[in-house]
Amino acid sequence: MKQKFDGYAAQYDSWFMENENLFNSELLLYKKALGDITGKRVLSVGCGSGLFESMIENRNIEGIEPSRDMGAIAEKRGINVIAYGVIEDVALEEDAYDIIYFNGSSSYIDNLTPVYEKCAKALKKGGKLILLDVPKESAFGFMYLLAKAVGTFDHPSLNGVMPAVPYPFELVTAGVWHSTEEKIQVLQNIGFKNLHFYQTLLQNPMYTNNKVEEVVEGYTSGGYVAIIAEK
Repeated sequence: MKQKFDGYAAQYDSWFMENENLFNSELLLYKKALGDITGKRVLSVGCGSGLFESMIENRNIEGIEPSRDMGAIAEKRGINVIAYGVIEDVALEEDAYDIIYFNGSSSYIDNLTPVYEKCAKALKKGGKLILLDVPKESAFGFMYLLAKAVGTFDHPSLNGVMPAVPYPFELVTAGVWHSTEEKIQVLQNIGFKNLHFYQTLLQNPMYTNNKVEEVVEGYTSGGYVAIIAEK
Protein backbone atom coordinates (compact mmCIF):
# COMPACT_ATOMS: atom_id res chain seq x y z
CA MET A 1 0.00 0.00 0.00
CA LYS A 2 2.54 2.58 -1.15
CA GLN A 3 1.84 6.31 -1.19
CA LYS A 4 -0.66 5.99 -4.02
CA PHE A 5 -2.97 8.70 -2.72
CA ASP A 6 -0.42 11.50 -2.51
CA GLY A 7 -1.77 14.43 -4.52
CA TYR A 8 -5.32 13.04 -4.64
CA ALA A 9 -6.67 13.93 -1.20
CA ALA A 10 -8.92 16.71 -2.54
CA GLN A 11 -10.20 14.52 -5.39
CA TYR A 12 -10.97 11.68 -2.97
CA ASP A 13 -13.08 13.85 -0.66
CA SER A 14 -14.79 15.75 -3.46
CA TRP A 15 -15.80 12.49 -5.16
CA PHE A 16 -17.70 11.41 -2.06
CA MET A 17 -19.30 14.83 -1.74
CA GLU A 18 -20.44 14.70 -5.38
CA ASN A 19 -21.83 11.22 -4.76
CA GLU A 20 -23.62 12.06 -1.52
CA ASN A 21 -26.13 9.21 -1.54
CA LEU A 22 -23.44 6.66 -2.34
CA PHE A 23 -21.31 8.07 0.47
CA ASN A 24 -24.18 7.85 2.94
CA SER A 25 -24.83 4.25 1.90
CA GLU A 26 -21.20 3.38 2.58
CA LEU A 27 -21.31 5.39 5.82
CA LEU A 28 -24.23 3.29 7.07
CA LEU A 29 -22.22 0.14 6.35
CA TYR A 30 -19.18 1.61 8.11
CA LYS A 31 -21.24 2.46 11.19
CA LYS A 32 -22.92 -0.96 11.22
CA ALA A 33 -19.59 -2.79 10.96
CA LEU A 34 -17.85 -0.78 13.68
CA GLY A 35 -20.77 -0.77 16.11
CA ASP A 36 -20.35 1.05 19.41
CA ILE A 37 -16.66 1.87 19.84
CA THR A 38 -17.04 3.74 23.13
CA GLY A 39 -14.14 2.87 25.40
CA LYS A 40 -12.48 0.69 22.79
CA ARG A 41 -9.05 1.08 21.29
CA VAL A 42 -9.50 1.30 17.53
CA LEU A 43 -6.99 1.43 14.69
CA SER A 44 -7.76 2.45 11.11
CA VAL A 45 -5.23 1.08 8.62
CA GLY A 46 -5.05 3.49 5.71
CA CYS A 47 -7.24 6.06 7.45
CA GLY A 48 -7.14 8.36 4.42
CA SER A 49 -8.56 11.81 5.04
CA GLY A 50 -10.60 10.67 8.03
CA LEU A 51 -13.80 11.51 6.16
CA PHE A 52 -15.79 8.54 7.46
CA GLU A 53 -14.43 8.91 10.98
CA SER A 54 -15.51 12.56 11.05
CA MET A 55 -19.13 11.39 10.75
CA ILE A 56 -19.26 9.33 13.95
CA GLU A 57 -19.17 10.07 17.68
CA ASN A 58 -16.68 8.62 20.15
CA ARG A 59 -14.08 8.67 17.44
CA ASN A 60 -10.89 8.48 19.47
CA ILE A 61 -9.43 6.49 16.59
CA GLU A 62 -5.77 5.90 15.82
CA GLY A 63 -4.66 5.80 12.21
CA ILE A 64 -1.87 4.64 9.94
CA GLU A 65 -1.65 6.43 6.61
CA PRO A 66 0.89 6.21 3.76
CA SER A 67 -0.09 9.57 2.25
CA ARG A 68 1.05 12.75 3.97
CA ASP A 69 -1.64 14.68 2.09
CA MET A 70 -4.41 12.44 3.36
CA GLY A 71 -3.02 12.12 6.88
CA ALA A 72 -2.78 15.87 7.36
CA ILE A 73 -6.51 16.18 6.69
CA ALA A 74 -7.26 13.22 8.95
CA GLU A 75 -5.37 14.85 11.81
CA LYS A 76 -7.42 18.02 11.39
CA ARG A 77 -10.52 15.84 11.64
CA GLY A 78 -9.41 14.42 14.96
CA ILE A 79 -7.67 11.19 13.96
CA ASN A 80 -4.55 10.35 15.95
CA VAL A 81 -2.22 9.40 13.09
CA ILE A 82 0.34 7.23 14.90
CA ALA A 83 2.46 6.48 11.84
CA TYR A 84 3.01 7.70 8.31
CA GLY A 85 3.88 4.77 6.11
CA VAL A 86 2.56 1.47 4.82
CA ILE A 87 1.21 -1.11 7.25
CA GLU A 88 3.87 -3.56 6.09
CA ASP A 89 6.58 -1.28 7.54
CA VAL A 90 4.85 -0.13 10.73
CA ALA A 91 5.46 -1.89 14.06
CA LEU A 92 2.23 -2.52 15.96
CA GLU A 93 1.88 -3.07 19.68
CA GLU A 94 0.76 -6.66 20.30
CA ASP A 95 -2.54 -7.55 22.06
CA ALA A 96 -3.40 -3.85 22.12
CA TYR A 97 -6.49 -3.17 20.01
CA ASP A 98 -10.18 -4.03 20.31
CA ILE A 99 -10.82 -3.24 16.64
CA ILE A 100 -8.57 -2.87 13.62
CA TYR A 101 -10.23 -1.97 10.34
CA PHE A 102 -9.44 -1.36 6.68
CA ASN A 103 -12.00 0.91 5.01
CA GLY A 104 -11.16 0.37 1.34
CA SER A 105 -7.43 0.12 2.01
CA SER A 106 -7.15 -3.65 1.46
CA SER A 107 -7.71 -2.85 -2.22
CA TYR A 108 -4.24 -1.28 -2.31
CA ILE A 109 -2.35 -4.19 -0.72
CA ASP A 110 -0.91 -6.91 -2.94
CA ASN A 111 -0.29 -9.63 -0.36
CA LEU A 112 -2.99 -9.70 2.31
CA THR A 113 -1.74 -12.60 4.44
CA PRO A 114 1.24 -10.97 6.22
CA VAL A 115 -0.73 -7.77 6.75
CA TYR A 116 -3.71 -9.52 8.34
CA GLU A 117 -1.33 -11.69 10.40
CA LYS A 118 0.28 -8.54 11.77
CA CYS A 119 -3.17 -7.20 12.67
CA ALA A 120 -4.09 -10.49 14.38
CA LYS A 121 -1.07 -10.13 16.67
CA ALA A 122 -2.04 -6.53 17.46
CA LEU A 123 -5.61 -7.45 18.40
CA LYS A 124 -6.67 -8.44 21.88
CA LYS A 125 -8.23 -11.88 22.30
CA GLY A 126 -11.80 -11.54 21.04
CA GLY A 127 -10.87 -8.41 19.12
CA LYS A 128 -12.25 -7.79 15.66
CA LEU A 129 -10.65 -7.26 12.27
CA ILE A 130 -13.07 -5.42 9.98
CA LEU A 131 -12.59 -5.23 6.22
CA LEU A 132 -14.72 -2.90 4.10
CA ASP A 133 -14.06 -3.05 0.36
CA VAL A 134 -15.28 -3.01 -3.21
CA PRO A 135 -15.21 -6.74 -4.04
CA LYS A 136 -13.42 -7.79 -7.21
CA GLU A 137 -16.46 -9.81 -8.28
CA SER A 138 -18.97 -6.96 -7.86
CA ALA A 139 -20.27 -4.70 -10.63
CA PHE A 140 -17.98 -1.93 -9.37
CA GLY A 141 -15.07 -4.36 -9.32
CA PHE A 142 -15.68 -5.45 -12.90
CA MET A 143 -16.03 -1.83 -14.01
CA TYR A 144 -12.76 -0.84 -12.35
CA LEU A 145 -10.87 -3.85 -13.71
CA LEU A 146 -12.09 -3.17 -17.25
CA ALA A 147 -11.22 0.53 -17.04
CA LYS A 148 -7.79 -0.36 -15.69
CA ALA A 149 -7.25 -2.88 -18.51
CA VAL A 150 -8.22 -0.47 -21.32
CA GLY A 151 -6.56 2.52 -19.67
CA THR A 152 -9.58 4.82 -19.51
CA PHE A 153 -13.19 5.23 -18.41
CA ASP A 154 -13.88 6.71 -21.85
CA HIS A 155 -14.14 3.45 -23.78
CA PRO A 156 -16.97 2.09 -25.97
CA SER A 157 -17.40 -0.93 -23.70
CA LEU A 158 -18.14 1.40 -20.77
CA ASN A 159 -20.43 3.81 -22.59
CA GLY A 160 -23.90 3.90 -21.08
CA VAL A 161 -22.99 2.01 -17.92
CA MET A 162 -20.80 4.48 -16.02
CA PRO A 163 -21.95 6.50 -13.00
CA ALA A 164 -22.24 10.23 -13.65
CA VAL A 165 -19.16 10.96 -11.54
CA PRO A 166 -16.80 7.94 -11.52
CA TYR A 167 -14.12 7.28 -8.92
CA PRO A 168 -10.84 9.10 -9.71
CA PHE A 169 -9.22 7.03 -12.44
CA GLU A 170 -5.71 7.26 -10.98
CA LEU A 171 -6.96 5.59 -7.80
CA VAL A 172 -8.75 2.90 -9.80
CA THR A 173 -5.56 1.98 -11.68
CA ALA A 174 -3.61 1.83 -8.40
CA GLY A 175 -6.06 -0.71 -6.95
CA VAL A 176 -5.55 -4.46 -6.62
CA TRP A 177 -9.23 -5.47 -6.07
CA HIS A 178 -9.43 -8.72 -4.12
CA SER A 179 -12.51 -10.95 -4.08
CA THR A 180 -14.49 -11.48 -0.89
CA GLU A 181 -13.85 -15.22 -1.06
CA GLU A 182 -10.10 -14.55 -1.22
CA LYS A 183 -10.26 -12.44 1.94
CA ILE A 184 -12.39 -15.06 3.71
CA GLN A 185 -9.83 -17.75 2.89
CA VAL A 186 -6.95 -15.62 4.17
CA LEU A 187 -8.78 -14.85 7.41
CA GLN A 188 -9.68 -18.48 8.03
CA ASN A 189 -6.15 -19.66 7.30
CA ILE A 190 -4.80 -17.23 9.89
CA GLY A 191 -7.29 -18.47 12.49
CA PHE A 192 -9.97 -15.77 12.57
CA LYS A 193 -13.43 -17.07 13.45
CA ASN A 194 -17.10 -16.08 13.67
CA LEU A 195 -17.12 -14.21 10.37
CA HIS A 196 -20.10 -11.95 9.72
CA PHE A 197 -20.95 -10.08 6.53
CA TYR A 198 -22.86 -6.93 5.60
CA GLN A 199 -23.26 -5.20 2.26
CA THR A 200 -24.61 -2.13 0.49
CA LEU A 201 -24.60 -0.60 -3.03
CA LEU A 202 -26.73 -3.42 -4.42
CA GLN A 203 -27.84 -1.31 -7.38
CA ASN A 204 -25.79 -1.23 -10.58
CA PRO A 205 -23.04 1.44 -10.42
CA MET A 206 -24.86 3.99 -12.60
CA TYR A 207 -27.80 3.97 -10.15
CA THR A 208 -26.10 3.78 -6.75
CA ASN A 209 -26.18 7.54 -6.19
CA ASN A 210 -29.94 7.77 -6.82
CA LYS A 211 -30.81 7.02 -3.20
CA VAL A 212 -29.30 5.98 0.11
CA GLU A 213 -29.40 2.20 0.50
CA GLU A 214 -29.97 0.30 3.72
CA VAL A 215 -27.38 -2.20 4.92
CA VAL A 216 -28.28 -5.86 4.44
CA GLU A 217 -26.60 -9.05 5.61
CA GLY A 218 -24.47 -11.12 3.25
CA TYR A 219 -21.82 -10.40 0.66
CA THR A 220 -22.90 -11.90 -2.66
CA SER A 221 -24.64 -8.84 -4.14
CA GLY A 222 -23.08 -5.68 -2.76
CA GLY A 223 -20.74 -3.20 -4.38
CA TYR A 224 -19.33 -2.47 -0.91
CA VAL A 225 -18.96 -5.32 1.57
CA ALA A 226 -17.95 -5.55 5.22
CA ILE A 227 -16.34 -8.64 6.72
CA ILE A 228 -16.18 -8.77 10.51
CA ALA A 229 -13.82 -11.43 11.87
CA GLU A 230 -13.03 -12.28 15.48
CA LYS A 231 -9.60 -13.22 16.84
